[in-house]
Amino acid sequence: MGRVENILLTGRPGVGKSTLIKRIVDRLRDLGYTGIGGFYTLEVRRGCKRTGFRIHALDGREGRLAEAGLESRYRLGRYGIDMEEFERVAVGALEEAVERGYTVIIDEIGFMELKSRRFRELVEEAFDGPCPVVATVMRSRCRFADRLKAREDVKVIVVRVENRERLVDDVVDILLKGGMT
Repeated sequence: MGRVENILLTGRPGVGKSTLIKRIVDRLRDLGYTGIGGFYTLEVRRGCKRTGFRIHALDGREGRLAEAGLESRYRLGRYGIDMEEFERVAVGALEEAVERGYTVIIDEIGFMELKSRRFRELVEEAFDGPCPVVATVMRSRCRFADRLKAREDVKVIVVRVENRERLVDDVVDILLKGGMT
């Protein structure tokens, strides 16, 4: 059997990429797959206003990724990035998934996350490894992300409002047909 295809989900901000990732993980777990590792991110809101992002590792660990007004040497727009928490939770979960040979879930490969050198190294290691990667990736141009999107072993799927519901089944089918164990 050939190498399992890697999947990159992209689309405009707020279209539902993180929700899609979470639903894919839930579906795989419902089907009895336990060899899944990595993380997803969720927005933190106060009323209608987004105030930050939290990281949720698939092993149950959680932490802050970024918060509006947070004092940090790592910044993106109005958000201060909590690099210590990101590396503890997200990078730790990614490291573990790669080491154990799990299907790797990454939400997301974006400007905040790419500020971590260790994260970039692990993403490349995961994509070069024997197990599939399912990741969300920024739509914006970025050398690192563009290199991943151009790989021959990567299927790029654009998430839109009109296709996001059926993409759970589509992605799970790709993984299972590829020989996910």
